[in-house]
Amino acid sequence: MTQWLFPPAPTPSLPIVGEARRFPVRRVLCVGQNYAAHAREMGADPNKPAPFFFSKPADPLVVDGADPAYPSATSNLHHEVELVVAVGEGGAIVGWAVGVDLTRRDLQSEAKAKGRPWEAGKAFDQSAPCGALTLGVLPDPDAVIELKVNGETRQSGRLSDMIWDPAGILAQANALWTVQPGDLIFTGTPEGVGPLVPGDRVEATIDGLAPLSFTVQP
Repeated sequence: MTQWLFPPAPTPSLPIVGEARRFPVRRVLCVGQNYAAHAREMGADPNKPAPFFFSKPADPLVVDGADPAYPSATSNLHHEVELVVAVGEGGAIVGWAVGVDLTRRDLQSEAKAKGRPWEAGKAFDQSAPCGALTLGVLPDPDAVIELKVNGETRQSGRLSDMIWDPAGILAQANALWTVQPGDLIFTGTPEGVGPLVPGDRVEATIDGLAPLSFTVQP
């Protein structure tokens, strides 16, 4: 029997709509600039031959209605609403959720300018709020994806606006890694990303999926 120096951390997981079972999360991959308008608002060229990826560990997930805290070391926290793909046995997509990629934009911009990795801007604690998982096929590939802050719409688009669809993203991810059961892929965000401050109420929705809402804590 394995003996540990200290107890291992619990496995992060997502609730599943209509089930007592949960989805164990292995890691989180993210696609950058997968909506043309967002790529342009970030000063990038949307006409790329393939998606590019970055990653978060699994433990920054915020689930079950919990509220993330405003992170340290930033004065420019941004929201990015995303369709989340869940990978199951055999490396197939088994479900979908609404997620928000929280970003310390000032740290990310500084890293970009210096040619450094983005981890401090993207992979920090509580940086990945995620709603409950809906199993099966995507209810509507043309669904509206939207994010509101304090009742005001900040981001709105359609899943069909994605440059690379979920199947194409999964294929590209498999060319770079061996995608495994328990992997989540955040598939990119529409235009309209912007700042959050403590006390802001965020509501993120995709038609046909369980909504995600949270309040940014001080």
